[in-house]
Amino acid sequence: MGGKYHHGDLRGELVRVALDLIAEQGLTGFSVAEVARRAKVSPAAPYRHFPTRESLLAEVAAHIACQLADRVAAAAAAHDDPVDALAAAAGAYTRYLIERRAGMNVIYADGLHGPDHVELHEQTRRLTDEFLMRCLVVAPDPGTALELMEQLFTQAHGYGTFQLDGVFVKHGYSVDLVVRKSTEAARIAIAGRTASR
Repeated sequence: MGGKYHHGDLRGELVRVALDLIAEQGLTGFSVAEVARRAKVSPAAPYRHFPTRESLLAEVAAHIACQLADRVAAAAAAHDDPVDALAAAAGAYTRYLIERRAGMNVIYADGLHGPDHVELHEQTRRLTDEFLMRCLVVAPDPGTALELMEQLFTQAHGYGTFQLDGVFVKHGYSVDLVVRKSTEAARIAIAGRTASR
């Protein structure tokens, strides 16, 4: 182990390794000891940068929220129609969840909602705004927009979870098919919430 600090950025390396660990094993497989082992540092080394397990996980969750916001924004930007953009955003969330085993399940993990985790709160707000601002464009009123956003996150996460848990795999669904189904379900949800607009 010999104190190799990854070109001076052990903190960044620990986050990268933790992201990969969650992608492989899900949140249940996350531990500081395993992150240290994979980063090839002593078990105590991560605690020089992150005083608790929760502080490391909060930094990882902030990265996940940031990556998701970027993915969602890019998917939505490919469409001029606001309904198409919002449905594509939901599909992008599902794809990221399947690829990284990370989404709201990590962002809202136990112990991450104290006042110390400012970056996580900022990135979570950025992610939810990517959806909420688009929901406000298509919904007849703010209350409906909030309900729609909640429904879209729930559906998008559910489709990804069914794939990760093997439910859709047993039906022979590919990742692309699951993302298409999530996108279409989002389109139906949007139509249902905006029919009176």
